[in-house]
Amino acid sequence: NSSESHNCAKSILTSDRLQIVVTLSEFFNETWEAANCANCLKNSSEGLSNSTVEFLDLFNKSLTCFEHNLQGQTLSPNNYTEVCKNCNETYRMLNDLYNNLQRMNRQGGESGHSTHLCIDVEDAMNITRKLWSRTFNCSVPCSDTVPVIAVSSFILFLPIVFYLSSFLHSKQKKRILILPKRIQSNASLVNIQEKYS
Repeated sequence: NSSESHNCAKSILTSDRLQIVVTLSEFFNETWEAANCANCLKNSSEGLSNSTVEFLDLFNKSLTCFEHNLQGQTLSPNNYTEVCKNCNETYRMLNDLYNNLQRMNRQGGESGHSTHLCIDVEDAMNITRKLWSRTFNCSVPCSDTVPVIAVSSFILFLPIVFYLSSFLHSKQKKRILILPKRIQSNASLVNIQEKYS
């Protein structure tokens, strides 16, 4: 009977003292929500979203590239230049895709949820970034270095330019010391005072 099915399910789920089925169900639901698993799926949850499939495919290509460039090489612990050189393009594509997925996800994305990416995508990117930067010590020069140096230099030289232009454009007059004529008259006053005293 459909009217009794709810009561029947409730009595079965809560029949034991620990309510293990309810506890497990709540645990899995909370884990699903905390890991943002729905963000890896399509809206109807029929499978992985296209962007997730594309990301995981590129992630696997990156790991394969890392493994391929490590095989058959006698590398010192700090010399992974071949890995950095040969896998740079794959890593850049993966990193760019991840950044695009983050932007899309903030705007709603394919899954319709607007929070973090799902835990599988975030963990995969964290693993790749850790391998790239810490293990292989691959660093990419910052593209903003030249503009930052140029702007800093410009700002540092502004006071010098200001004072130099102020000095050059101001009128410099030679001061000629002219003795006033009163000095002679003062001397005559002294003579007059001496006469009367």
